[in-house]
Amino acid sequence: MFRLTDFTYHGKTIFLRADLNSPVKDGMIISDARFRAVLPTIRHLLDEGAKLVIGTHQSKPYKGDYITTEQHAEILSNLLGQEVEYVEDIFGKYARERIKALKPGEAIILENLRFAAEDVKYKSLEECERTHFVRKLAPLLDYVVNDAFAAAHRSQPSLVGFARLKPMIMGFLMAKEVEALSRAYETDEKPRIYVLGGAKVDDSLRVAENVLRNGRADLILTGGLVGHVFTLAKGFHLGDANLEFMTKKGLLELVDWAEKILDEFYPYVRTPVDFAVDYKGERVEVDLLSDEKWLFDEYPILDIGSRTVEKYREVLMKAKVIVANGPMGVFEQEEFAVGTVGVFRAIGKSPAFSVVGGGHSIASIYQYNITGISHVSTGGGAMLSFFAGEKLPVLEAFRISYERFKDKIERKAQ
Repeated sequence: MFRLTDFTYHGKTIFLRADLNSPVKDGMIISDARFRAVLPTIRHLLDEGAKLVIGTHQSKPYKGDYITTEQHAEILSNLLGQEVEYVEDIFGKYARERIKALKPGEAIILENLRFAAEDVKYKSLEECERTHFVRKLAPLLDYVVNDAFAAAHRSQPSLVGFARLKPMIMGFLMAKEVEALSRAYETDEKPRIYVLGGAKVDDSLRVAENVLRNGRADLILTGGLVGHVFTLAKGFHLGDANLEFMTKKGLLELVDWAEKILDEFYPYVRTPVDFAVDYKGERVEVDLLSDEKWLFDEYPILDIGSRTVEKYREVLMKAKVIVANGPMGVFEQEEFAVGTVGVFRAIGKSPAFSVVGGGHSIASIYQYNITGISHVSTGGGAMLSFFAGEKLPVLEAFRISYERFKDKIERKAQ
């Protein structure tokens, strides 16, 4: 695959596909974490004199955080110390004129790419290539740089559509992500511990099945709704209040799948031994084998308990490699952050090479100032797809582009 340092960019027009999709509150972006993650790539291109065209999506149609990229332009301008012009167009005449008018070292950001209907749907690379978006922009571009790892599991025109038309190059963030995730997945160092939490239960089940079947994990620790599903699959009753919630979320239909994983790979999947509920405004911990289990009938489980945190901590401190995705509970409420913070702090203190990903995981790491994690991934769904052994469309597109252009273009002498 092509790397950013393979080419010179002076006077070249570059389309940089970034993922600056960020949390929004009351119409305002409240985190610049994803902007900072892609800064090294942007700085490198601008320092080399590239004419830079940045594209990103923000949310999905009809959602509250589906906003223009005007704020994205302001945030980037402030971080870079130079103007990144907001262009209120994607591939129309105005956008194309602004791209043609760019001078070396200048940057623009196009409108939210998902304002273009073509970039909302998932299509094959061939179909993406035939879109108006790609056909209108491709003639104006010299190279395409993709640094949108968090969207690497999607096949959309802005992500894969240029692969056979222009050299498609990994940005610094993309290269760093692929390197860290590959190291964690392919290593033979043992023990390799996976910590699966959060609400993406079906994705987590795919990860569990893949890493256990292919001998890539030695033990899986579970929490969050993933832990609920595996606990039910082990035959424990989690009470009426929790079953009702899981039914609404469509999670009960995943219990059979979790049961099959347990049947095939017992005892390599660990589940919580205690949970915490909100009882009359206070955190109350309930052992799974205790008489207080009646509390689960009336009160929802909001976290794993302290005994579980301690058991998990002992395992994590002996690990050589740790992969973690998703929180252990409702960490947004301080009294129910005990599980998430306890487990993530243990990962940070462990001597293991550790990879942690997922939007909520990252939020909790920053909120509670957790340090010592080897690699914090910007991708949640993309990271889960990677560890589930699935082919990521963007990584496939890099390979296709490399094969097509490796003998046709001149690269920088190393």
